[in-house]
Amino acid sequence: MKTFLVIVFWIALLGGTGYAAYETWVGLNDVEISTHGKFALALGVTATFALGAGLMCLVFYSSRKGYDADDHIEAAKPRTNDD
Repeated sequence: MKTFLVIVFWIALLGGTGYAAYETWVGLNDVEISTHGKFALALGVTATFALGAGLMCLVFYSSRKGYDADDHIEAAKPRTNDD
């Protein structure tokens, strides 16, 4: 039952987001975007997607190589001769 409620919540959230995006898109009908503006928009979306994808790749790479493990963190700490 809990899983079902979580799925219903996410579907409702997705639907609400889609509705808000649609209303925003329809509300901007009177706005003109120049060719330079469209180019800048496309470049910004592409750069944002590439940055997000690159960071996610680094997260997965770091996790698979064990850089996030506790033993790696302990090994990186400087040793002192206080013993």
